[in-house]
Amino acid sequence: MNDIRRTILWVIFGFSLVLLWDQWQIHNGRPATFFPAPPTARTAQMQPEAAAVPAPAAVVPQAQAQIHGSERIAKAETQPAVARERVRVRTDVLQLDFDTEGGSLVRAEFLRHRDQQQPDANVVLLDESRERVYLSQTGLIAGASGGSFPTHKTVMKLVSSERELKDGSESLVVKFESPEIGGVRLIKTYTLQRGSYALDVKHEVQNVGNAAVAPQLYLQLVRDGNKLAGESAFYSTFTGPAVYTDAKKYQKVEFSDIEKGKAEFEKTSPNGYIAMVQHYFASAWLLADGLQREIFARKVDTNLYSVGMITPLEAIAPGSSRVVDARFFVGPQEENKLEALAPGLELVKDYGWLTILAKPLYWLLDKLYGLLHNWGWSIVALVVLLKIAFYWLNAKAYASMAKMKAITPRITEMRERLKDKPQQMQQEMMRIYREEKVNPMGGCLPIMVQIPVFIALYWVLLSSVEMRNAPWILWIKDLSAEDPYYILPLLMTATTMLQTALNPLPPDPVQAKMMWLMPLIFSVMFFFFPSGLVLYWLTNNILSIAQQWIINTRMGVPPQFNLPKFK
Repeated sequence: MNDIRRTILWVIFGFSLVLLWDQWQIHNGRPATFFPAPPTARTAQMQPEAAAVPAPAAVVPQAQAQIHGSERIAKAETQPAVARERVRVRTDVLQLDFDTEGGSLVRAEFLRHRDQQQPDANVVLLDESRERVYLSQTGLIAGASGGSFPTHKTVMKLVSSERELKDGSESLVVKFESPEIGGVRLIKTYTLQRGSYALDVKHEVQNVGNAAVAPQLYLQLVRDGNKLAGESAFYSTFTGPAVYTDAKKYQKVEFSDIEKGKAEFEKTSPNGYIAMVQHYFASAWLLADGLQREIFARKVDTNLYSVGMITPLEAIAPGSSRVVDARFFVGPQEENKLEALAPGLELVKDYGWLTILAKPLYWLLDKLYGLLHNWGWSIVALVVLLKIAFYWLNAKAYASMAKMKAITPRITEMRERLKDKPQQMQQEMMRIYREEKVNPMGGCLPIMVQIPVFIALYWVLLSSVEMRNAPWILWIKDLSAEDPYYILPLLMTATTMLQTALNPLPPDPVQAKMMWLMPLIFSVMFFFFPSGLVLYWLTNNILSIAQQWIINTRMGVPPQFNLPKFK
């Protein structure tokens, strides 16, 4: 049993060192050694003007030629009919800046979320500055018939805009109208709702020419590939484009794969969305199901990438118009609200391969918060419920450990006596196991069964935006930030040491020392983890120690502290 446990622990220890070294490499601006990440963390900052360069791309051959046509249109429009300006509007949850060039959304500030790097400022997601390029753009390109139409480079006229959501009003409307280009006029209408991070966006395409036209509407998100400010070196979250379709479900697209031309995702679909994702926040373009769309992701400039959709419009006769309704989400990854907006949109809150376990855990955590109204105590309550659910499984594990602890003196004496006869030692060890009815794997398997559940809970706590700026007690004012006084990490380290001391030491002195060094090294990471994660682990440690103590006492194996001799 001891040999098996030591092997498992050595594997965990080695893997932890690999992860630590890999994240240290990334943190210092070098490429990851073992798990390559997008090579965009230290690339040059983009100038704001670069955001206007990208033109829509499509995977359909006939649309490719029109992409360059759109770029020629953009360059030709050097003398706009109306002056370009910024339009700032405000609701109870959003402050948005629109650019009359294309009627594009170029800045989004969240009024209810504070920036952890600058506590006096709000979180800004979309932006067009020297530090960040992240924009939402839409426009028209020609189909197989050719032609030039209004794009995101076309300077539009602000037709109507209420600059602030008034008391008693539930919505606010911002409307832009393009000049006539190629016999087509494009009217964009954004409708913002009280308390909502989703904008209703209506694209009205008017044929004011003398011939029928069949343009294509594109919707895209453009972002630089720089990593997030303040990103931890000890854990990483996904930043980049994502595509969702009913057929292929949620597909993350790495910036590095776009760079290499190896991005894999479904290129055509009658449903789904495209998104740009980062820790806690996301933006996404949503179209109604049934509208055929071509999906693209490409590099548009140095360290600048786009993901988007192109949907063809039916032929529009002279004097007629066509309307395409879309929704644009820009906000925090609040799982319940995302689920209500579109199928699969909640997946931008990325739980990885343990989503099937993480989603019910989040549901339970949310229900507990509804009762306790404190996310910190909800975390404690959830861990308590999990320990109750796994009580009998843990009881079997600790009972097996207690039996092993009881026969440890015999094993130690036997190993010392037969240290020069390894084969006979193994035979004698198996004989002792049979006589004492001890299963060598009895203490490991029940614990390993629970590991996926606790890893899933780890991702729930790491990914949940509700933890941002959420207080627990006294000095813990933000469960998503590090403990400012490192009290929780110190307590977590102390409980880990206590838990280690309650386990029997391996007979080998070197291995015994490693059994103590491993948890110490592991605990170092928790000094840089969000306090909500440390609270979860600390609670789990305390409950595990209590259960182990009770079971050992009941089995007649008094708890004792096995301390190593560092000589």
